[in-house]
Parts: sequence; C-alpha cells; structure tokens
Amino acid sequence: MNAPHPLHARTCAAVADDALGLTRIFEPEIQLAQWRRTPNSEITGWLEAHADRLGSGLRQTLSPGQSPDLGGLPAGPGRDALAEDLVLLAEMLGELLDAPSIGLRLEVIRQAMCPRLHVDRVGIRMLCTYRGPGSEWVEDQLVDRRFLGAGSGGLPDETSGLLRPGHGIESIPPFAVALLKGSLWQGNAGRGIVHRSPAVERPPRVLVALDAGW
Repeated sequence: MNAPHPLHARTCAAVADDALGLTRIFEPEIQLAQWRRTPNSEITGWLEAHADRLGSGLRQTLSPGQSPDLGGLPAGPGRDALAEDLVLLAEMLGELLDAPSIGLRLEVIRQAMCPRLHVDRVGIRMLCTYRGPGSEWVEDQLVDRRFLGAGSGGLPDETSGLLRPGHGIESIPPFAVALLKGSLWQGNAGRGIVHRSPAVERPPRVLVALDAGW
C-alpha cells in the first residue's frame, strides 16, 4: 500500500504583491501566478448597490488601449472605475503575451459555472473576481490527474481519488489578478493548473476572464 502523500510546499504557484510577479507564469514549473491587490472601494460599493441590475455579463474584443463598452450597466463612478481596471488588465495581458487583441468576458454568476476541478484547454488565461469568492485551485503534487474529467467516474472531487491525502483547496482572493496556465501552453501538455469555480453563497459573483486574441 502506498504511504499517504505528504503535504508539500507550493511548487506550482507564485504569489506577489506587485504586478511584476505575474511574469513568473513563464517559468516552466509555475502554473498559477497571482498579483494580490487591495479591493477598489468604488467598484465594490457600486457592485453591492447594483447587484440585482447587472444582467448576465458581456463579451467583447478589445484592441490595445480600447475601453470596454459598459453602457448596459448602471452608471456611476464605480462603473467608470471598473472600466479603467479592465483597460489596465487587458493591456497587461496583451503586453505579456504580445497579443494584438484581448477577448474579455465579464461574468455575472448566480451559481457555480464549473464546480468540478478541471484544467482549461487554453494557453494562459487571466482572471479577476470583483465580487464574491475567487476561483479555487489545488497544488500540482496534491492531485492525481488520472481522476480528472471522465476519470472521476461521476464521483465528487473529494471522493473520486483526484485529491491526494493532505491536500488543501486554495482560493484566489477577490481583486487579485491571476494568470492560469492551461494544457495548451507550449511544453505544458498533461499539465495546467487544476481549478474550479467556488460555490456562490450570496449571488451574484462577478469576475472577468481575459484571453489573448491571435
């Protein structure tokens, strides 16, 4: 019988208090890079005041320096601050990946979209949660990838065999900017950060996902 898998120090995640830390996503062993930020009170206050008037979100493609069209959302300083932050994130991702455009999805979520642990079939994706809990992830060495997807046999993550003994479920804090490496990044086949959407206890959860356009 195999001995219980010990609790390892993080080896696949890089967490920093400055934006420069996001560049560590290019290190081969790093699957998640995170820039911790203080929440913007204008944005949080606006989201709380208009939680029932946010619709279902939006999808747009932005060129460098282009501001997203948030005209369908309630007006106010918080909406303007959100637009400015989205411009910043889109420009950062565009520069990091040398992408001519950025696909932006602003999601207004009332129940978990992807509640099972999985790996995205993308290169590198940027996420930032503005309201509600952030995405959950698990350290590389504490998962058995044979039990991802159909390998789980339909069992919950906690009982399928996917999570090794001593595992911990980590969470990306609100307003933190995270880069998640997927299985399609060059040299990353069979890898990618294992993550899932959190339960939404006080809807809606609001987050943005950004992908490079080629």
